[in-house]
Amino acid sequence: MPFNAEPPYSHGQAPRTAVLYCNLGTPDEPTPKAVRRYLAEFLSDHRVVEIPRLLWMLILHGVILRTRPAKSAAKYASIWTPEGSPLKLWTEKQSKLLQGWLGQRNHGVKVRYAMRYGSTSIASQLDALKAEGVTRVLVLSAYPQYCAATTASVFDAVYTWAARTRTLPELRFVNHYHDHPDYIGALANSIQRHWKANGRPDQLVMSFHGVPARTLALGDPYHCECMKTARLLAAKLNLSKEQYKVTFQSRLGRAKWLEPYTEPTLIGMGRAGVKRVDVVCPGFTSDCLETLEEISMEARAAFLLAGGKTFHYIPCLNDDPEWITALCNISERHLGGWDTQDEPDVAATATSRIAALAMGAKQ
Repeated sequence: MPFNAEPPYSHGQAPRTAVLYCNLGTPDEPTPKAVRRYLAEFLSDHRVVEIPRLLWMLILHGVILRTRPAKSAAKYASIWTPEGSPLKLWTEKQSKLLQGWLGQRNHGVKVRYAMRYGSTSIASQLDALKAEGVTRVLVLSAYPQYCAATTASVFDAVYTWAARTRTLPELRFVNHYHDHPDYIGALANSIQRHWKANGRPDQLVMSFHGVPARTLALGDPYHCECMKTARLLAAKLNLSKEQYKVTFQSRLGRAKWLEPYTEPTLIGMGRAGVKRVDVVCPGFTSDCLETLEEISMEARAAFLLAGGKTFHYIPCLNDDPEWITALCNISERHLGGWDTQDEPDVAATATSRIAALAMGAKQ
């Protein structure tokens, strides 16, 4: 495999550090063509769909990519903003705020965002960082809970880029932060603010993204880490076991996935006479299709149709200052041992940007 073309190595160049903040990805537009291109990349990843590849490629290209893009494009269109995809907008804003927060603490660190699938790819951002003289990269994913289908897939993209790169930067990876006290605290405080403004529900539903149930038996820690996040969050909110439920959403195909499923659980609540539910999605750090359309629209309609009276979706952490502080603390911990104080080109501008970025977080 030939190496990537890269800038010439400069002997004695000063070390420079970057944080690469990675999220899942999004189509470029809410159109069938753009969605088909995105889904073709996403669903071709062996980490995402773990069935024999030849069989899956026949199903993917023969059935799914012929029927699903138009339906998915309509869903994306329902949550699209004038500025573009909510997931991309929030991820980009989080990365800018994180650089400002780190700069405020005198870390001269570049922070860039990348998507595992679609545009602003991990490889393109690593190429750009390398061209800017970065010699150390901390890879931080937007997924608090480790899962092979998400976190490991991000690492795969980094390794694939590395296999084609001659002079590699020093690399570090953050596997998870599902139980980090600052992440839990940011979640709890966002829920408490919602309750202060709107009152408390009969039930709080914590909905995580689902994965096939067999992954648990194969050793994936995702289910356990979701359950630990839920327990810690419930404890922080002083909730009894009867006051909250953990569910899993976004099932794909007919195989058994982690249970209980979110929408059927909400329908059961509505039929059982539960009047108000609040739903929060702790595994999503940016609002996106799965939260804004699947939960706030589809799940809401299902609960109300089943007899429920009031449904509240509690937004993701997005640009919450407590969440950005948590990201900063997580990054700072994993940057330990790298001298990031006043690195060239970065620290001089980071502090001057923090005020504007902080103002943007409040808007």
